[in-house]
Amino acid sequence: MHHTTVLLIEVGALLFVLGLLSRLSRRIGLSPITLYLLAGLAFGHGGLVPLSASEEFFQVGAEIGVILLLVMLGLEYSAGELVGNLRAAAPAGLIDGLLNALPGAAFGLLLGWGWVGAIVLAGVTWVSSSGVIAKVLADLGRLGNRETPVILSVLVIEDLAMALYLPLVTAILSGQTLLGGGIALAIAVFTVVLVLVVAIRYGNFISRMLSARDPEALLLGVFGLTLLVAGVAAGLQVSAAVGAFLVGIALSGPVAHNATELLSPLRDLFAAVFFVFFGLNTDPRAIPPVLLPALALAVVTMATKVLTGYMAAKRVGIGRPGRWRAGLALSPRGEFSIVIAGLAVTTSVVNPELGPLATAYVLITVITGPMLARLPDFGWFKRWLRRSATGGPTPAAATE
Repeated sequence: MHHTTVLLIEVGALLFVLGLLSRLSRRIGLSPITLYLLAGLAFGHGGLVPLSASEEFFQVGAEIGVILLLVMLGLEYSAGELVGNLRAAAPAGLIDGLLNALPGAAFGLLLGWGWVGAIVLAGVTWVSSSGVIAKVLADLGRLGNRETPVILSVLVIEDLAMALYLPLVTAILSGQTLLGGGIALAIAVFTVVLVLVVAIRYGNFISRMLSARDPEALLLGVFGLTLLVAGVAAGLQVSAAVGAFLVGIALSGPVAHNATELLSPLRDLFAAVFFVFFGLNTDPRAIPPVLLPALALAVVTMATKVLTGYMAAKRVGIGRPGRWRAGLALSPRGEFSIVIAGLAVTTSVVNPELGPLATAYVLITVITGPMLARLPDFGWFKRWLRRSATGGPTPAAATE
């Protein structure tokens, strides 16, 4: 058959299956992310029924999915709230880096991968998955919760840190000189600062350029602007996710409200594509040999990530249930971890097992993370919190 015909059949069949899986997941009370990933494994390289014609479509769709997830998160908050949250969460960001990057670096050294492998694995374990967490928060109806700005602040700090980390690790892997790495870092810093200034100072002007009363024009304008800024940011070695998030921050008022309603169906569609694509590019046969080390690393770093979120929420007066929700929500790793590992495995300076280990690690966290995020909603967990509390509820817990 013609390539286009095969592509349409593959994409249509897989999206139909995803629709059934989404319905099934809600019936059994499970986040659909887990089933999307398993579907990707089943239909990817080494899976039961490998799909080839639609691979490029899912690759592009996955990029758009991450971008839409982040712009939707940005639409929930104003520029002033972002700056305030960043200032308040700076200490939490530092703790986050220490608690979650150091175990990855130590693990790389224990495996004998050298300091380069340690730096790469530190990045893999450091950064939570903004895409997965955004989807989980939306699925669980927690976007308006008091702890969500804390979660968002940690994610933004991580994404901005990646804008500095990725150019440096790229320079290290390619053997660039100190000057070349410094230039890449300077470009990344300048771009992030520039986009932040534009988002904060000229956000109202950008909103006035778009019509909140014309749904078609608003959808095309916001979607196009988001892709444009994300592409420019990626071209300047800054995360496309950061650019998309800042577009959402820049929009305000009725434009932001209406854009949220219009973009929600697109977000759900392309977010599903993102998670499927992640599974499609994972060969299940490469996972068993590195499964136990990946599991050990996942257990340690998911615990440190829970501690990060708990401490960050406690610092701003969130009650104990909210602290646990913040910590458990931060545990999944995803897109950035795969990007970092992908940069490393294309060179000869790191152990070839790093790629499969990173893939298994991310799959473990991204499958178990959404499940763990639901724990605070169960009655037995709430009862355990009440029993473990000493001296009665604190004022913060009472207002949580």
